[in-house]
Amino acid sequence: MEEKKTPWTYKLVYKLVWLFSPKYKLVGTENLPQEPCVIVGNHSHMYGPVAGEIYIPGDHYVWCAGQMMHREEVADYAFQDFWSGRPKRTHWFYRRLSRAIVPLSVLIFNNAHTIPVYHDTRLITTYRESIELLRQGASMVIFPECYDEHNNIVHGFQDKFIDLARFYYKKTGKELSFVPLYVAPKLKTLFFGKPIRFRADVPIAEERARICGELMDAITDIAVHQPEHTVVPYPNVPAREYPKNIPLEDYTHE
Repeated sequence: MEEKKTPWTYKLVYKLVWLFSPKYKLVGTENLPQEPCVIVGNHSHMYGPVAGEIYIPGDHYVWCAGQMMHREEVADYAFQDFWSGRPKRTHWFYRRLSRAIVPLSVLIFNNAHTIPVYHDTRLITTYRESIELLRQGASMVIFPECYDEHNNIVHGFQDKFIDLARFYYKKTGKELSFVPLYVAPKLKTLFFGKPIRFRADVPIAEERARICGELMDAITDIAVHQPEHTVVPYPNVPAREYPKNIPLEDYTHE
């Protein structure tokens, strides 16, 4: 198959994003398995996906909302997901902004190392493409937060991404590992935690709950062991509402 040529416009955007985004230090890369894995992090607005594309080592692909890849779907999705929580008096502006970013979104998400994710029957294509790339040696990078509150570090995780390990096991007989990732833009650091192994002999509902719980706990634990800093949350709220991490020493004084 002939390799798709990357447009010069995407290369320019990539360089600009690299130039103006935080330059991350990587901590805990020894926790990344030698074999393909699934790296799971806090979304941290767009900082997580951008860092996932640029800074995570090795061959990897980032799961992204499929709507951001299709010209006719970008504007509605972007407004609803990014800006619908803003004051209603500003909605006219953000609707225009959502329409304005359509060409840029289509350019970026169709040329970056991304896997489109859907919440309908097209989800099976997400699994198929991911499994094929995993079999070729690439890892997946997923930011599964939703709007369900969990704690001051992460929001609740959508759990169906765990099924990727079930399908992968059926294809290969191998159990995938999930690696927790804490994205800390204010510290300009990506922290990788210890991998969590999928258990093929356990009911999938139990594994979804266990692995998601352990991933959220691991990310939280990494965050609270760092110096006090501002956490960039999943919801697009005003910066003055961003939470702080709770340093470990604060727990010892409760």
